[in-house]
Amino acid sequence: MDSNTLIDLENNFGAHNYHPLPVVLDRGEGVFVWDSEGKKYFDFLSAYSAVNQGHCHPKIIEALVNQASKLTLTSRAFFNSQLGPYEKFICELFNYDKVLPMNTGVEGGETANKLARKWGYLKKNIPENKARIIFAKGNFWGRTLAAISSSDDPLSYEGFGPYMPGYDLIPYNDLDALENELKDSNVAAFMVEPIQGEAGVVVPDEGYLKGVRELCTKYNVLFIADEVQTGIGRTGKLLATDYENAKPDILILGKALSGGVFPVSAVLANNEVMMCIKPGEHGSTFGGNPLACVVAKAALDVIIDEKLSENAFELGNYFRSELNKFIEKSDLVKLVRGKGLLNAIVINDLETSETAWNLCVEMKNNGLLAKPTHGNIIRFAPPLTITKEQLKTCTEIITNTVENYSAS
Repeated sequence: MDSNTLIDLENNFGAHNYHPLPVVLDRGEGVFVWDSEGKKYFDFLSAYSAVNQGHCHPKIIEALVNQASKLTLTSRAFFNSQLGPYEKFICELFNYDKVLPMNTGVEGGETANKLARKWGYLKKNIPENKARIIFAKGNFWGRTLAAISSSDDPLSYEGFGPYMPGYDLIPYNDLDALENELKDSNVAAFMVEPIQGEAGVVVPDEGYLKGVRELCTKYNVLFIADEVQTGIGRTGKLLATDYENAKPDILILGKALSGGVFPVSAVLANNEVMMCIKPGEHGSTFGGNPLACVVAKAALDVIIDEKLSENAFELGNYFRSELNKFIEKSDLVKLVRGKGLLNAIVINDLETSETAWNLCVEMKNNGLLAKPTHGNIIRFAPPLTITKEQLKTCTEIITNTVENYSAS
């Protein structure tokens, strides 16, 4: 079927909870995807950073296929032969005592919140049902009722109340506001993205994450790092918190933990926190399934063996440098920001404008796929396997598209 027919099928039979660019993808390999008519594109979204290792990485696919033909799911009613080795591997890699395996990023966030509350009652002696968790404004960690209860984006929360109690918001990148809240002994945790992805790749000041770590330690509050989008090499380090040695008490991983071939997420913590959860208090039928374990280990091996964090660091610096040279003479682009290969340009226009959307459509026509966020911001996040020559070509597509749009 052609693209128009496939788009019509989705519109007719699917819920209208997404607004995709008008392109139907049929195949992917490395940094490229092809549509139903065979046109080739650079993927500059990477499934919101789930495909850090590139599309259909052969080592990850091989692991998937081999395990899929052997054993896929047992539930946690029984032990399985892949879970223990995977748990040991990921705990040693990220230096934690324990991991709780789940499937999606938002499940990771929910798990971290439950852990923090349980720890607050058992270890910090917070009175029953009084535990508070603090979030930063502009956060995004999913669309469950708990996740939207911590949101200040009306598009996420309006019409879905009542909301989760015990959640409070403070400005992002504001240590004074954080300290003011942490003085309350009922605060169990502060959950934050090291770089806010969906908000438009908002990078905090240098020292912010280190300050968060110090304040949480000072007030006996758990530091939860939502590294679902920033983790697994995306920002030029294995974790974005590594830039400031700001090790969180609870680490949430997802997306690229499977290289984009299977839903896998994980929550890591040390024994003092993780052992607060007892049998029957939390779980998932698919969490820790043997297929997920094998895939996740292969995906992490690829990041390490192919030095993709290092590649993201080097090419991210190059990308921002080239875009900054361009925007000095551009009337349309206000600024570029990011770390590693998680970047965004801010269009010098209102959030209600369609300029960013129209630019993404034009980039699509020119062979590069990206997507706006918050109306006037375009996020750029190619697979970390991209080469400097490929990135140079992509930079030219982006700048030429903006230049031609401005001229028209």
